[in-house]
Amino acid sequence: MKAVEVKKDIYWVGTIDWNVRNFHGYLTQQGTTYNAYLIIDEKITLVDTAKADFSDELISRISEIIDPSKIDYIIANHVEMDHSGSLDKILELSPNAEIITCAKGEKGIKRHHKKDWKFKVINSGDSLSLGKHSLQFITTPMVHWPDNMVAYMPEEKILFSNDSFGQHYASTERFDDECELDIVMNEAKKYYANIVMPYDKPTQNELAAVSKLDIEMVLPSHGIIWRKHLDIILAAYNDWAFSKNKKKVAIVYDTMWKSTEKMAKVVYNAFENKGFQIKFINLQHRHISDILTDVLDSSHIAVGSPTLNKNIMPSVAAFLTYLSGLSAGGKKAVIFGSYGWGDKSIPQLTKYMEEAKYDIIYSSKIQFIPDEEELTQLQQELEAVI
Repeated sequence: MKAVEVKKDIYWVGTIDWNVRNFHGYLTQQGTTYNAYLIIDEKITLVDTAKADFSDELISRISEIIDPSKIDYIIANHVEMDHSGSLDKILELSPNAEIITCAKGEKGIKRHHKKDWKFKVINSGDSLSLGKHSLQFITTPMVHWPDNMVAYMPEEKILFSNDSFGQHYASTERFDDECELDIVMNEAKKYYANIVMPYDKPTQNELAAVSKLDIEMVLPSHGIIWRKHLDIILAAYNDWAFSKNKKKVAIVYDTMWKSTEKMAKVVYNAFENKGFQIKFINLQHRHISDILTDVLDSSHIAVGSPTLNKNIMPSVAAFLTYLSGLSAGGKKAVIFGSYGWGDKSIPQLTKYMEEAKYDIIYSSKIQFIPDEEELTQLQQELEAVI
């Protein structure tokens, strides 16, 4: 695939990773892209690079447009190695290039690459002239690393948005109006849930900053470019960042001898009777990163596990460990489980939910096999509190 002209003298020169299926615990069934953008002006500028394994592909696309040795500036919006991994090879070919980044970006790049490169450190609000074009920088710390920043080109009304508004989505199409929007939006939602969700407050700050800009196109570091459906993705980010949840519950459980599953079905009935949208998820059949996509806009989460030895099921523990690391808190939680001779699941579930900063509104434990009376009581008690 060749370089793609986004606007006059601005090119997508990124790379496509068709085969990646795991991104540090996040299942990426659609693959991903490592987007980089080349600006042809008096100062030749490259915005971001790519994962190291894809440096040759990146250099090939840049070379279609210009000799890489002519690059003057490299904008490093983010230190993480899927963004900065190709800096070594690019700077071998562009020895005079200057890396433009924030102070924490400079520190992070030096720690990762151990090279004495030329840096120009910028602050939020600084502007860099490229000739006909300029770039204005906004630091966006903790969306989702301390070094994150975005760049805005006022002459073309383009926001180089770094990880924000991105998706792990590989395709030959480069723009939102060339793809199936529902698929792209689901991948954007999954990306937010698994990458950005713990950082709601910093994302709110970023949204406030970019809302002051006149934007016609958003160029993220992963996935497709937004040029037609900006209103949709911006509205979605506003909902996600400000926890505008639906009347929805994600019921997540594992089971050994079906006792906890019987309880889960009664939990389902209780929420159904209260008019909730429901996602009913057996951990044996769904990946945790996909579950987080459902949790993102849920007002409630219900988690169930039997006691296994002195603990909960490993699948539930893995899910809750992942959840507690990503949770921004604020949701209401229901916990339930069965046990045999030792009741250990409820204390463990309680601990995880408290770490996730969720409000536990109800818990239920039933020994061995629940009977109809116990299940009826569970449903009635739960309906009374939701």
